Amino acid sequence: MSGTTYRQFCALARAAEIVGERWTLLIIRELLIGPKRFSDLLNHLNGMSPTLLTSRLAALIESGVIRKIDWQGPVTAQLYELTESGREIQPAIRELIRWGGRYLFPPRADDEFEPDWVLLGLDAIARRTPVPAIKVGLVVTHGKKSAGFTVAGGDRGTTITRGEAGCKATLQAPFDALLQIVGKRISLDKAIADKRAKLRGPAAPVRQLPLLFDLADRLS
Repeated sequence: MSGTTYRQFCALARAAEIVGERWTLLIIRELLIGPKRFSDLLNHLNGMSPTLLTSRLAALIESGVIRKIDWQGPVTAQLYELTESGREIQPAIRELIRWGGRYLFPPRADDEFEPDWVLLGLDAIARRTPVPAIKVGLVVTHGKKSAGFTVAGGDRGTTITRGEAGCKATLQAPFDALLQIVGKRISLDKAIADKRAKLRGPAAPVRQLPLLFDLADRLS
């Protein structure tokens, strides 16, 4: 268990004992995106020591939040993944991301960024009410790194999944440009003209992307 105890009969205090330690929420962020090896976690948690990561993982396993699994690929590896109980924290993470977004910009000079993180960021601002039935690929770039996603709309709202194969229209842009397009701070045509974004396929479905998210409403 966590080394921090609050000695209070309060569900929030209990939750803080499990996820309130430094780095723990970011470990959960990584595993919400998908199962990962120890080395994957270490690479995405810049500044965390292997010893501290080992300790945090052990505490989360003991709490029933994550578990180890064996992955049978070209090389057998041990992965960490969230348990069913661990995945149930996602709505709380979503709200924390929505709240933390107001403090996101401007980026700090020493900030690290992984395009994979955009999956949870977009999920946090996705509409949960009926939206246009479109399917758009996104490729978020950051230097030499990139990550692909599929944004799909429908009667149940907006979903974001990893990978953008099979999409007739795909938008490629760095994260800041993508947020400006989705938040209606810049038009798709302007972003393309300024070479801040690239488009593959028809523009019509991509122009509807802001309708699949509530960012423009929150910024207005």
